[in-house]
Amino acid sequence: MINRWLFTQIDNSALIIFRVFFGFLIAAEAFGAIFTGWIKRTLIEPEFTFNFIGLDFLQPLPGNGMYFYFAVMGVFGLLVMIGYKYRWSIIAYTIMWAGVYFMQKSSYNNHYYLLFLLLIMMSVLPAGNYFSIDVKRKPSLKKIAMPRWCVLLIIAQLWIVYTYASVAKLYPDWLDYTVAKNLMLGKINYPIVGQLLQHHWSHISITYFGILFDLLIVPLLLWRKTRFTAFCMSIFFHLFNSIVFQIGIFPYMSLAFTVFFFSRERMHQVFMKKKEFYSDNEIIVPSYKKPLLILASIWFVIQIALPLRHWVIPGDVLWTEEGHRMSWRMMLRGRSGMTNFYILDKNDPNAKKKYVNKNDYLSKKQLRTVSTKPDAMWQFAQRLKKEYDTKGKDVAVYVKSKVSVNGKKHRDFIDPKVDLASVPWNYFATNPWIIKYPEVNDSEQKE
Repeated sequence: MINRWLFTQIDNSALIIFRVFFGFLIAAEAFGAIFTGWIKRTLIEPEFTFNFIGLDFLQPLPGNGMYFYFAVMGVFGLLVMIGYKYRWSIIAYTIMWAGVYFMQKSSYNNHYYLLFLLLIMMSVLPAGNYFSIDVKRKPSLKKIAMPRWCVLLIIAQLWIVYTYASVAKLYPDWLDYTVAKNLMLGKINYPIVGQLLQHHWSHISITYFGILFDLLIVPLLLWRKTRFTAFCMSIFFHLFNSIVFQIGIFPYMSLAFTVFFFSRERMHQVFMKKKEFYSDNEIIVPSYKKPLLILASIWFVIQIALPLRHWVIPGDVLWTEEGHRMSWRMMLRGRSGMTNFYILDKNDPNAKKKYVNKNDYLSKKQLRTVSTKPDAMWQFAQRLKKEYDTKGKDVAVYVKSKVSVNGKKHRDFIDPKVDLASVPWNYFATNPWIIKYPEVNDSEQKE
């Protein structure tokens, strides 16, 4: 049964055309970061970046180095698209994207994480075996079929992403339209649609369409009778996100995924009429069956478990942020905060508080990050500690922080009596200096 399900050979047109789309889009992502000013704002202007904790060695290249870095990534993306040295090109892009992803968190979003996962998967898929320069240079590489697991891998990953994104929306602030209202308020000046997005009916539509689309889109695309309708819904949903939220390549990459849901005959007819269509459905059990099953099992256990980790961490993840990243909790809340850091000399009993001017260290984007994210606050405290160590001073770093979630009352976020420079960061458990609150009703929380 498992051999027939995973190792039946099927036509590979969908994977080949997705490789072309994917290569173009990741090249556009790299080159776009250069021309939109993203690199300058995120990686060049700041003195340092808030990397993932434990990866402090990942910092931007000096000078204009990051422009060259992204230019090289863009070239690798184009090589993926045309299928030149495909395996090396996709692996190189994956490694370079991982460097960027783990290097900074000020511009973090779930789509960057999804791209990282897709790059890993595309690195192992046989996507360069047709319609590629590799095949022209070495015809023996040419194949018109692939094992079915190649498609199932992509579909399973997407199903996990969309399902968690839907379930995460089932909480009061999303269901009472608070999140939709707050999100659309920032779009009020958009031409044509800006005013429409402020109506209550618009907030209701966004709220429930968001839940239902994420929950049902994969099953609807899998079922032949609803596939075309689901595809039209996808076009509307992703173009809406592209226009309103301006999230780069990801709406278009999401549309590109649909090639894996339509029939193989249709994808062959639409995109690759000149290619021989494979229909033998031969079952070929490869020598790598056992390692594949082990690695796939580990991969999906992690993908299913990682978004659930916040349930075993004390406190509400919407407040503490612990367990938020890599959990497909997309556009769920708005956070604002006010933080003040001050320093005390441990060796001077009469030392007065010395408040830190954050503008001397942080960019505008980083100021927002360090005002709401506990890990960034901790990292900034560590950086201040190291700076004073070089001056021969042993200091304690304290923070006074108030945070608001979804426009509710600003509340104390960090224990002001804890020296953040002297406490460790807990990777797999809660950090006790983040103040947790019991549930209170909405009227008590409003400003």
